[in-house]
Amino acid sequence: MRERKPEDKEQLMKGYVQGKKSAAENGAEGGSEDGERESFSFLQETIKPKALTREQIFMQTVKMAVYGLIIGMSACCGFYAMRPWVEHAFQEETQEVTLPEEEEEEEPEPVKEEETPEPVVPDLTVDSYKEIMQSMYAIAKEADKSIAYIRKAGADSPQDEEHGAYGGITGVIVADNGHNLLIFGDNSICKDSEQWAVVFSDGSRYPAALIKQDGNRGLAVFGVEKASIEENTWSAIQIAELGNSNISVRGDIVIAMGGMFGYENGIGYGVISSTDYSTYYGDGQCGVIATDIAAAPEGTGILFNQKGQVLGLLKGGLFGNSDTGLANALAISDMKSAMELLLNGDSIPYVGVSGTTVTDELFEEQGIPKGLYVTSVQADSPAMKAGIQNGDVIQEVKGLKVTGTTSYEKAVLECKAGDTVRIKGRRLGNGGYVSVDFTVSAGSME
Repeated sequence: MRERKPEDKEQLMKGYVQGKKSAAENGAEGGSEDGERESFSFLQETIKPKALTREQIFMQTVKMAVYGLIIGMSACCGFYAMRPWVEHAFQEETQEVTLPEEEEEEEPEPVKEEETPEPVVPDLTVDSYKEIMQSMYAIAKEADKSIAYIRKAGADSPQDEEHGAYGGITGVIVADNGHNLLIFGDNSICKDSEQWAVVFSDGSRYPAALIKQDGNRGLAVFGVEKASIEENTWSAIQIAELGNSNISVRGDIVIAMGGMFGYENGIGYGVISSTDYSTYYGDGQCGVIATDIAAAPEGTGILFNQKGQVLGLLKGGLFGNSDTGLANALAISDMKSAMELLLNGDSIPYVGVSGTTVTDELFEEQGIPKGLYVTSVQADSPAMKAGIQNGDVIQEVKGLKVTGTTSYEKAVLECKAGDTVRIKGRRLGNGGYVSVDFTVSAGSME
């Protein structure tokens, strides 16, 4: 190693002193750290990134696009996978269904005989007949959106559908309770089956559940979960408007739709031939709308008026064992009270009495007290178990006055299945009619 000379040592000391002095001056201006950084600025260097080529920029852009696509597809798959669960977890609460009450039509003012104008008969041509039929079909096409066909799940096959045989019944969409779309129809499809399917007017098919049925009246309500119905089906269906069958008269034009001919999607036009008859069941009766439209013996369907409103439920055997070969319907207005119970999943109370109204003539001629004269008591019914007999006159049910068949049915429907109901009436004895009380445990026929 070379030995330093005294001159070199002096130069080093001078340089060191000058450096310290410079550092002190810089520290006074901007701080000691800045001073030191300034003193040793020759040690700092700037590292510049290497410039990217066009190929590298293109590849990075492609990678970002691929990553974005993968993330988007994963989000979409997750959304559709979770959608059924989310819709089921956050679906609307079940709401109570209330059917509108019948509006009574105002009776027209009587017209004096001399003021009655002579009817004007228009000149009918082939073109005018076509216009009439086209207007009727337009109404039927709109009403068809509320028609649904109920089948036993798995009971039909493609071959059956090809030949028009479906083995189901015709129903009508009548309400939406927030959770289910509710379909009203005949309960004959409920026998020997626990699973059902509903086919809507667009041909789409969905599983259905039995909400409630009444074996006494032969009615049932089925439900299809709203969350399972696709958007294209929603655009093809609608809830039916219920009409007032009480104001229907003979000669009114009607439209029959459904499976009344023994196959689905049938349509027939005709007129009401009679509204004078009723069909009877335990604790009530229902008016029958008879038409001149042909129908198969076991055919089912829905009867509409010219406004596209539901007038009745087409059903066979309404005139007993006689097969008229015509479409006859249960009047919708007479079924609304019982229907409302079924739509809300409530059992229809059942006592098991059939009877007739004691008219003023019967009261005056035979001295029968006013009320419901019992003509029959169904076997093993709550009424029979309570001791009600043929010939008794029921005058009160659960505190509600009974004057005939209509008021009796309304009083029974005010009860609930399982309630203990007190029924008051009169019974003919040796000395005339005496008061009798019965304690009935109301049941149901499901």
